[in-house]
Amino acid sequence: MGQMQSDEKEMELAQIQELYTAFMQECPSGALHLHEFKRIFGVSSSSREESVYLETIFRSFDTNKDNTIDFMEYVAALHLVLRGKLEDRLKWSFKVYDRDGNGKLDKHEVKHIIRIIYRIKKINMEMTPNEVCDRIFELVDQNGDGQISLTEFLEGAQRDEWVMNVLKLDVNASGWVLENFKK
Repeated sequence: MGQMQSDEKEMELAQIQELYTAFMQECPSGALHLHEFKRIFGVSSSSREESVYLETIFRSFDTNKDNTIDFMEYVAALHLVLRGKLEDRLKWSFKVYDRDGNGKLDKHEVKHIIRIIYRIKKINMEMTPNEVCDRIFELVDQNGDGQISLTEFLEGAQRDEWVMNVLKLDVNASGWVLENFKK
């Protein structure tokens, strides 16, 4: 069993080296800028909704707030999206929803992301974004204060599968990474 763990660590090191090579090919400056991030995810400049959504995601990965994603931030983001625990991915989703960074979600912030997701994915659900937002607040806002805390967000998502599917953000990064590393 010790050998297996050793092999896994070596494979992870090899994967990191491959990631670094690919990162430096995409970003010779050593920094991934917003326009490169959008290009990687195939967002055209004519799609306002997708652009705003990816800008929000980009900012959530730019942990030092220097308007670029360096290699360490890139690896951390990939690890979160590809291998992160559900709770960590939900905490990241909360951070994306929380546009003003105050640690609470209000209906405006939730509606904003729901509307963008509807437009990007061209979702044709029985409920409007406003109805989805209202239902989320009914199911998740346990203390009825009109705001969702991180604790309420995590507990609500884990308690109700519908809420989980709505709140958990899917950027399809794993598909892009797997496709591009086969080359």
